[in-house]
Amino acid sequence: MMEIKKITWEDTIPIRHQVLWPDKNPEFCIVDGDFEASHYGAFLKAELVCVASIYISEDSARLRKFATLKEHQNKGVGSYMLNYLLSHLKESGIDHLWFDARESALGFYQRFGFSPIGDRFYKSGVLYFKMSQKF
Repeated sequence: MMEIKKITWEDTIPIRHQVLWPDKNPEFCIVDGDFEASHYGAFLKAELVCVASIYISEDSARLRKFATLKEHQNKGVGSYMLNYLLSHLKESGIDHLWFDARESALGFYQRFGFSPIGDRFYKSGVLYFKMSQKF
């Protein structure tokens, strides 16, 4: 059974590092605003397998550093987390979620109703699209 819980920003770093930026040092995975953001973890049998961070500004939120351990990808963990976050944000009065999505994950986010905005761009050598959805 999967459980989503709030975690500390420090708890996100090992998965962020392993999944998103394994060729960088762990400090590269720390984001400005981590101290004020809300961080969530998906746990399977007490093992942290997925992390996501939400940065809120007025009535909009930004998703950052959403990562699932490789051995748990394509098993519904990320979908479960994203559904949880969307529901939680809507209940909290947030009406807009946006993020920079890796081009490789575009299809995943489009299944949840997110649309790319503008042209693709590079961050640290990786292709991204800005994506957004109003609730």
